[in-house]
Amino acid sequence: MNIIINKNFLLYKGYKLKCCVGKSGLTKSKKEGDLKTPKGLFGIGPLYYRKDRVNLTKCLIKKKIIKKNMGWCDDPKSTKYNKQIFYPFKYRSEKLYIRKKIYDILVNIKYNQLPTLKGKGSAIFLHISNKKYKPTKGCIAVKKKDLLKILPLISTKTKILIK
Repeated sequence: MNIIINKNFLLYKGYKLKCCVGKSGLTKSKKEGDLKTPKGLFGIGPLYYRKDRVNLTKCLIKKKIIKKNMGWCDDPKSTKYNKQIFYPFKYRSEKLYIRKKIYDILVNIKYNQLPTLKGKGSAIFLHISNKKYKPTKGCIAVKKKDLLKILPLISTKTKILIK
């Protein structure tokens, strides 16, 4: 069963959860830095989480603990573009270990990964929203309590349909 996302809601296995998407809306032709969420059907990658802030017990997908030296490359000039990286790192990237709580839990959405096309967008995650559902830079965000509700139901076969 697919997770279905539109600009206002995430629908999955009987749950209808309020969500937010990229500040500039949804698009079929994503570009790096355009603040848009890509439309399409995507697989699920690993779940990343802050072990110091979240206790994750039941989860059917691969889990990775976010460490202080972890990031995600968003620089098309790098061979690591749209991949997890470790610091120090000489190209532009986004830190995963941050003070804000939005990355306490994040699921990698397999957008632009097989193959990875330079400049087509990177770091598209399902993560925690802020209290006011502020639009993202292209990710999908839901409340922490809602993400914790659906995480035990997500498997490696789950797909995300953004429309």
